[in-house]
Amino acid sequence: MKTKLRLVLLAGFTAVAVVLFALSRQGVGLLQLSEGKSLSGFLGVLAAVAASYELCLLAFTGRVRLRRGAPSEVGMFAGLLRAAGAIVIGLLLLNYFGKLSGSWAAVAGFAGLLMGWSLQAPVSGLAAWVLVNLKRPFRMGDRVMLPAWGLVGDVTQIGMMYTVLNQVGGTVGSEEAAGRNVLIPNAMLFGNIVINFTPQHEAAFVLDEVIARITYDSDWDLAERVLLDAAREVTGDIIEQTGQQPYIRSDMYDYGVYLRLRYTTLATDRPRIVHEITKRVFHEFQKDPRIDFAIPYVYSNRLGLQGAARPAAGSPATEVVQFDMDQINDATPDGVVIDDGQVQSLATRIASVGLLQPIIVRPNRGGQYDVLAGHARLMACKALGWTKIPAIVRPNDVLT
Repeated sequence: MKTKLRLVLLAGFTAVAVVLFALSRQGVGLLQLSEGKSLSGFLGVLAAVAASYELCLLAFTGRVRLRRGAPSEVGMFAGLLRAAGAIVIGLLLLNYFGKLSGSWAAVAGFAGLLMGWSLQAPVSGLAAWVLVNLKRPFRMGDRVMLPAWGLVGDVTQIGMMYTVLNQVGGTVGSEEAAGRNVLIPNAMLFGNIVINFTPQHEAAFVLDEVIARITYDSDWDLAERVLLDAAREVTGDIIEQTGQQPYIRSDMYDYGVYLRLRYTTLATDRPRIVHEITKRVFHEFQKDPRIDFAIPYVYSNRLGLQGAARPAAGSPATEVVQFDMDQINDATPDGVVIDDGQVQSLATRIASVGLLQPIIVRPNRGGQYDVLAGHARLMACKALGWTKIPAIVRPNDVLT
């Protein structure tokens, strides 16, 4: 409906312009506005401007529909055309009333000042666009990062004023394209660092790593083989192209050993490759009891919620059991004195880092368990309101 209306308006304004220009040429001026300028000529120019507005808007609407753009683009362009039309009409008024020549110097000076101030950034952007196309620090399809703005994205368009990125991350917590366009004014490229993740473009390989934390009593060599095998399996095609084999670097921390698996990966496919390697490593670690993950505040993930230490190599196997507090006889043996300050201090530490050492108990004939070691720990855990406590049972030391 709007298109039909615009066609009617275009035809009407064009016809009015033709008629008024014809009258002006025949000397029918209707009203003399200034020397050589008549009302019919002025109205004819206004009609021509209106017809030009409708023609431009129709052409732009057709272009938007062809590329299936948003209808709101037409409204934005119409606003721009109306602003330009208002300036043209203002100049026409000054011209037809004979005032343009006298005010030209002031208008030109003000316009020059306004243009110089407003076009500073666009001119810088245009210069940056020329340099990007000449030097090509990045190209279409490259993954770039602007550290100053915290932006990472894939270049989808390099225009005269803006560079458009398909944002990486932002809506997700990994380096994957989110499908959200970010417009970067080209003028920003002059004053900011741009990191190109894919300078080789077709072969965009970078070094990456997956970290596995293992306990001190894990089989180091076996864990290392698991990591390397996982990397070779997932990145086999990359290894063939680059000749770069995965390798291990390591360092120790409070709760175990960091094994850092380093391998060559594709910059644009990094999240998937990390996932595949991590998944394989996790499953292999879970299968083999000789390897265990180290986690903060607890010595070993397998030995219970409170992280009781596994026995040293060569020592008899022990089992850590979670007991209800009412199963434990909390009577303190004769000669053992535990003051409240000691219990409070121990409770504070356990609340902070967990119970790193389980208590040791043995069954008695009453169906409960007596504490052989850890009376203060038991009292501290009770003070914290615990309902269960990990304990090592000595089944061969039954009280008689």
